[in-house]
Amino acid sequence: MLATLLLSLYGMFWMNAKSNDTLLNFKINNSRDVINLFPKTGRHIESQVNQSIKSARKHLAAIIELADDQRTFANTAKALDNVQAMSDLAVINQVLKVMSLVNTDKNLSKVVDTNLIKIQDFYVDNIENNKELYRAFKAYAHHGPDDEALTKEQQYFLDEMMLKFKNNGLDLSQKDAQEVVQLKKEIAALALTYSSNIAAATTTIHVDRSGLQGLEDDFIHSLKRTDDGQYILGVDYPTVYNVMDNCSVESTRKQLHLAFSNRAYPTNEPVLKNLIAKRDALGKKLGYASYADYDLSNQMAKTVQTVEDFMHDLLAKTTDKWKLEFRRWFADLPDGVQLTSDGMLEPWNVAYVKNHYKKKHFNIDEELLAQYFPMDHTIKGLLDIYEKFFSIKFKEVSSNGLWHEDVRLIETYDHEGRMLGYIVLDLYPRAGKYTHACCEHIIVGTTSNKESTPGFAIVVANFPKATESKPSLLTFNDASTFFHEFGHTLHALFARPHMSTYGGLNVKIDFAEMPSQMLEEWLWDKDILKGITRHYKTGEPLSDETIDNLIASKTFDSGSFLQNRLLFYAYISLELFKEGAQKDVHQMYKELCHTHKKMVAYEPQDHMYTSFGHLTEYGAKYYGYGWSKVFALDLFAQIKKHGLLNPEIGKKYVHDILSKGGGQDPMELLENFLGRKPNQEAFLQDLGLNK
Repeated sequence: MLATLLLSLYGMFWMNAKSNDTLLNFKINNSRDVINLFPKTGRHIESQVNQSIKSARKHLAAIIELADDQRTFANTAKALDNVQAMSDLAVINQVLKVMSLVNTDKNLSKVVDTNLIKIQDFYVDNIENNKELYRAFKAYAHHGPDDEALTKEQQYFLDEMMLKFKNNGLDLSQKDAQEVVQLKKEIAALALTYSSNIAAATTTIHVDRSGLQGLEDDFIHSLKRTDDGQYILGVDYPTVYNVMDNCSVESTRKQLHLAFSNRAYPTNEPVLKNLIAKRDALGKKLGYASYADYDLSNQMAKTVQTVEDFMHDLLAKTTDKWKLEFRRWFADLPDGVQLTSDGMLEPWNVAYVKNHYKKKHFNIDEELLAQYFPMDHTIKGLLDIYEKFFSIKFKEVSSNGLWHEDVRLIETYDHEGRMLGYIVLDLYPRAGKYTHACCEHIIVGTTSNKESTPGFAIVVANFPKATESKPSLLTFNDASTFFHEFGHTLHALFARPHMSTYGGLNVKIDFAEMPSQMLEEWLWDKDILKGITRHYKTGEPLSDETIDNLIASKTFDSGSFLQNRLLFYAYISLELFKEGAQKDVHQMYKELCHTHKKMVAYEPQDHMYTSFGHLTEYGAKYYGYGWSKVFALDLFAQIKKHGLLNPEIGKKYVHDILSKGGGQDPMELLENFLGRKPNQEAFLQDLGLNK
């Protein structure tokens, strides 16, 4: 009865908020507003989406109906900017995107997906491919009032939007433009289906106790069991990483590797093939040679050739390092691991062999290391570092009313006590939840002459849960992932452009990973590690010897990581969306394995491309991880000269880069901060190639 009453009041609150029909009725003033952003029922989702679409349609019509001689930047360009990024529709779109990641109610998920498609269709029809809106915007962009002195950010917005309208096909004939609209809707629906199929995968394998040798008792005791007593291993990241690194039974590693690689197979193979065909048709319809050419046209790299040159250059520079690493590992294989008849490692043995080598030659045992990264203490250490460097304050508040009891809610304040925004942490696995790690902004923070709007972002991850005898313990890789994703949230909260379209994480994708990758580097500093590590039992930090060994191990697999993972994934991403509508994706994957993973045996049952989640949002742009890493390490080297906890260099970093969001060319931001053009020197040194 009480729950029904609360839901009714919640619905009335939203309906009352909508009665004013202003563009943004629901703002974050306190933590309860954050909690109330998330609708609790399908009926509330549908009501919010319908009302938000109605309001957005009205404001777009107002832009279009203006007489051209009455147009100003405020009533045309800024008005469109507000609809795109600060309207109720923009907010509910981001809310539903997050719900699609964290919600585990299958019935509600169907409503979420249906309404996400509805919103995407509205954006395609009414903004991206609205010829009347384009005509109105172009009328101002080409013939706006001469007495308006535009800021650099405003002019950048005009130029970027004109390119975006062109890339949306609005210079095409009516017939061709309609075909573009239809293709975009179909692509959006396919991308959502592809992602949903990955999230919905509940693949497991069953093994007996002898198949778990090498794994800790606490982990084994935490596993569920079948009726006949076998242990159930799922495809969540904590389980997969633990088994691949530590289980000494090759058959178990093989089974779980194949289960993980095939968790959305065969369901997603036809979806991906259809997505490739539709994207290829879209790219060609818009005048590009391929979807990849279209996809890169508004990025830092701009062309496929630039990306290929970048990747080929890194391949050449790291080949000797990569070969040396494999020779060392092959000369010291752990018991029970043999090379194939043609002298390669099976893919399910790679992590196990690398972990064995790290234990033996660097005295680094990942399971023992994790005992120094208890979740709660690591989070506190992380927040303390960022409080000092960024001159901010965090305050954890009640999250009661959000979707799960494990979720945490944090308020963030700047050095003057002003609200920057809110951060939600959803850090543990659940059946049906997104299985990787990511950050999403929900409300973009902006600054105008009148007020500063708080931002709101969420970190989604899948770290090990506490057991009866141990708290949640992070591996070093988990801790690095946490630093990375939390770095995205700070980028989202610090971004304070005047144009809302450039707030939050709305930056060029091949620049988006730079701030988070840079903040990972704090974890490789000896003083930082000494300060944030605490053994969960003794309270002792990591010893100097262990820290020195850990830092020394940083480059032990840098060549293979770059070639076999970062660049390998980048080539998959690019090749799938280069010219050609009909692609044999499995054959292409096989060829890329042979070309770029020469020391690792090809496994014909492996279909990882069906669960490669970045293919939807990143498209052809996965190269951005390597591209932005170059910039991240260049900036980190500059910051380290001043001190990793130095608030003055922290303020400069926020001012020159983070605060601008996506409202300025990223290369200009980098040059402003560095005082020069960025280069690869720090990146190559980090790989162990330039020492």
